[in-house]
Amino acid sequence: MFTDILEHFFPEGLLDYFTITRFVELCELESKSIYYEVSLEENNVILSESDPQLYESKGFKNEFTLQYFPIRGKGVYLKIKRRVWRLKTDHSKLIQNDFSFIADNKGFTKDFSSFLKEYN
Repeated sequence: MFTDILEHFFPEGLLDYFTITRFVELCELESKSIYYEVSLEENNVILSESDPQLYESKGFKNEFTLQYFPIRGKGVYLKIKRRVWRLKTDHSKLIQNDFSFIADNKGFTKDFSSFLKEYN
C-alpha cells in the first residue's frame, strides 16, 4: 500500500502503533474541494505492563474522525479506530493502551493530541 510514502506525512512513530487500512481521495460536492481520508486501526498489541495472555481483544471500541494537517493544500481527515481488551477472568474489566506518552509530540495537531490523552 502507500504506507511507506504516507509515514513521511505523519508524526514519527505513529505507524508503530497504528496501521493504515485505507487511503482515499474524496471530493465535497458543494465546494468541489478535494480532501483525503486516511483510516487507521490500532495494532493488536497491549503496551501496558499487564500480561497480554490474561486479556482477549474485543475489537474496536470507537471510531473517531480528526482533521489533520493538509497535504499539498488538501484537507486530511484521520478515521481512527482504538482497540479494547477484556480480562479473560473478569469480563467487566476492560483496558486500552495509553498513548499520552506520545501525545505531546510536536507533529500532532491539538485535536489529535487531545484524542490520544482523553480516550485512554
